[in-house]
Amino acid sequence: MGFTGFSGFAVALALVGDAPDAGAQALTQRNMSLEIARALADASIACAKADGYDVSVAVVDRAGEMVVLMRGNMANPHNAELARRKAYTARTYGVSTMEFRNRTNGTDLAGQRELVDIIPLGGGLPVNVGMERIGGLGLSGAPTQEADDKCALQAIKGAAALLK
Repeated sequence: MGFTGFSGFAVALALVGDAPDAGAQALTQRNMSLEIARALADASIACAKADGYDVSVAVVDRAGEMVVLMRGNMANPHNAELARRKAYTARTYGVSTMEFRNRTNGTDLAGQRELVDIIPLGGGLPVNVGMERIGGLGLSGAPTQEADDKCALQAIKGAAALLK
């Protein structure tokens, strides 16, 4: 037996507690669009190709959910997962994954490295519109973390017109 119809709804409302604040409003938030995500991924792949290597690129939205994942033709299988985790880490902490790596290395913040999907490797950058974080970009597959970072930064700079 269970509640049905309107009476169940009324009971559920009564269980929630006090009525919401009269000044409460719905949130309006910007988020990663497919168009921005594709532009970032395409620019990242192009940068890496120009430097002579294949990478995997991931772009996540403000909730850390995948919007785009692209894998270079010769990228290693693990690069896709690393790119996703770099994008997620950058989005979560709002700093480059290189900065996250450095500030959590051997400090009292090192425990943050143990969270699910967090990775302390360079190649991830947050994506912002003004001061609002709308997602993250992650690359994996370059010969160094600095090279992954370089292409991520170049992609974000190239998408500046879209990030207004």
